[in-house]
Amino acid sequence: MDGDSRRRAAHYRTSADQDARSDGASEETSEAESGRDRRLEAHALWVDQQIRAAMARGEFDDLPYSGKPLPDDVIRRDPDWWLKRLVEREQISGVLPPALQLRKDDAALNDTLDRLGSERQVREELESFNRRVIEARRQLLGGPPVVTPLRDVDAEVAAWRDRAVERRRRAERARVQERDRPAPRRRWFWHR
Repeated sequence: MDGDSRRRAAHYRTSADQDARSDGASEETSEAESGRDRRLEAHALWVDQQIRAAMARGEFDDLPYSGKPLPDDVIRRDPDWWLKRLVEREQISGVLPPALQLRKDDAALNDTLDRLGSERQVREELESFNRRVIEARRQLLGGPPVVTPLRDVDAEVAAWRDRAVERRRRAERARVQERDRPAPRRRWFWHR
């Protein structure tokens, strides 16, 4: 449907409405309503013009899902589908409520500690984690309850040392196996 036919249809509707109102309505009311109708018609035409201009510039050419079916999470009518897609696409982290962020950090704490190189850094990380747990317990901001336990710094440092010793042993075994492995035989048919 092109712009002219829309304009004619809108004009027809407003003139039909005006004819119906002119029978018993006062002239002030009909003038106000006709002004409103003209503004609505002008606004609809302006919106159509903006869309056509954007299409001519090619702004709608590379939209996601263009010519493809919508994914299941959109079809399920999840009101926050766009937010979840944004978080996934942009890899946004740290926007969880404190209780949930602490649970996530607690689950990954051993891996984080294993990447640290000294006992001092491990102690600082554990003390920082425990401070965040205590601070979250003091906050009354709502949200899920804080059930993350505090970590015993000395016990965690001892466990970190044990894991470090085990990693060194595995690395040494891998070096020994690599060294003791016989060199691959050279095949005579590859040489000319």
